[in-house]
Order: sequence, then structure tokens, then C-alpha cells
Amino acid sequence: MRALRLSIALTALVASGCDTIGSDFSAFAESFNPPTPLKAAELAVDTNNPENQRRGIALLANAPWGGAEPYIKLYRLYILENTDPLVKAFSIRALGRHGDASDALLIAQQLTSPYTIVRFEAAKSCSRVHDLAVVDLVWPRLVDEREESEIRTEIAVALGQYPTDSVFQALVAAIDQRELAVNLAALDSLQTLTGQDFGLDQSKWLQWKKTTSKAFLNDERYLYPTYFRNKRFMDYILFWIPLNFENPGVPVGTASSGPRRTYQGEEQPSDEFKLPTLEKPEPVTPAKPSVGPTPPATGAKPASGNAKPATGSTGP
Repeated sequence: MRALRLSIALTALVASGCDTIGSDFSAFAESFNPPTPLKAAELAVDTNNPENQRRGIALLANAPWGGAEPYIKLYRLYILENTDPLVKAFSIRALGRHGDASDALLIAQQLTSPYTIVRFEAAKSCSRVHDLAVVDLVWPRLVDEREESEIRTEIAVALGQYPTDSVFQALVAAIDQRELAVNLAALDSLQTLTGQDFGLDQSKWLQWKKTTSKAFLNDERYLYPTYFRNKRFMDYILFWIPLNFENPGVPVGTASSGPRRTYQGEEQPSDEFKLPTLEKPEPVTPAKPSVGPTPPATGAKPASGNAKPATGSTGP
């Protein structure tokens, strides 16, 4: 029995090892021969396979040529009409990276999605596009403590680009919420907007606001955050997987960046690329309740068999 268990364990170990080796070789081959723009686009428009759609959108989002106009239209289409939450979430990420200031409203509207992953990507993308018209859609999500703390944290970060009184009040309220990550994100945005630092003391922030005539700075110091870490040992071993990090930048739509991004892609979409046709489910019309005899009013006597017809009706 012990020998049988050992044999089964070794077989499982070898199988899992083969899967890992196969995955490594697959990553090795794909890094030297990455998908072409046409291949990524083909995956993105595969309406029969949401996983292919998600992978294709992810490739487009991370590619320098993902800002071509046909791809921008694809992201907007999936945000508006695709029903798969992962595809919608990756489309929001792509639009946040490659879209224009005119897309800020579409992104902000996704903050009320029933799917957490969609709201999270919308909150992160709000820091990359700037439009004062969306402020009143964004800050209420910060003060709603029923929202996930990760999402409120990203919203607090995004609000650091909007010098308005309502944003200031929402950020001050957020520094007193239960989650430390939300507190610190709100504090950082307050410091960016005002140049002041009163820590996590709400009363000091509010008192300062009452006594100053110029609460907000005029210069644009806000940069959307990006992830960075130092190289680790395995990063040098897996040399075929390049480690590149995006630099922080100014949101599109601000005075210094302009309303549109500058497309610098080296590849243009193929002439064969076409937007997919999404089949919308047919609206279900609720069945009307069957009309039966009207029940007699409370206290009314039931009609007898020789009752007279109502006034205006024709008798037998």
C-alpha cells in the first residue's frame, strides 16, 4: 500500500512538473514570438469565446499599438454591450490607457456596475482620464462605505486631480473610515490638492479650509500611479520574459496633456479588422396576469342568479 501511494505521488509530481515546464517553454516561445497585432485583434473579436476576447483585449491594452482608433471603438463597444464581466473589465482598463477625455464619463458610469471587478477597473481608470463633468459621479462612491475598500482606495487616488469643494469634503470624510489604505490614499490626495499636511485629523483639515481663501494649488502636480518593484533573482533567471514598468503620467484631459492621447503605435490594424456584431438577448416581456372575475367588495352580497344587468347593458 505504501509503495502504491508513493507511486501515485511521484506520478502526480512528474505530471505537474511537466505542466510547469510546458508552461515555461510556452512563455519562452511566446516572448520571442509574441502575437501579432492581427492575431491579438482576432482573439479580441472572438465572440464565441470570452476567454479569447479577454486575452486579446489584454494584449491590445498593453501594446503601444493598442491606441489605434479601431481598437478604441472595440473597447467602447465591449464596455457598452458585452455581458461578460471580465471582458468588460479588461476593456475598461484598455480604454483608460488609450482613450480620450471624452471617455471619462463612460468609465465613471461603470462605478455602479453589479460586478466588483468592473467597478475596480473603472476606479483605477478614473485616475488616467480627466473630466470635471464626472466629479459628482465619482466622489459619492468614496463616501459609500458599503463599497469594497480596494475600490474606495482607487477612487481616493483618482480624486487627487479634482480641486473642488465636494471632493475636499469627501476626502476629509474618507480619512476617518475604518480601512487604513483608504485613509492614506485620501490623505495623499489632500496633500496633492492643497499642499498642506494635517495628517489624519479631520478637525484640523476642516478648520484650515474655513480659514483660508485659497485652498487649492493652481499647478497640476497630480500623476496617475503605476506599479514598480526592483528586479528579483528570478527576473534575471527568466531572462526571456522582459520586465518593463510604466512610468506615472498626467491624466489625459488636463490642461498640460490635452483632450486626446498621442498615438505612437508602430503597427496599424489590418484592413481586414472589423468590429464584431454582438447579439443582444431578446427583451423578455412579462406576461400579463389573466383577467378573472372581479371579487365582490367587502361586505357586498354575492350576486344572485336572477340579478338585473348593470345600467346600460343589454339583457337577455
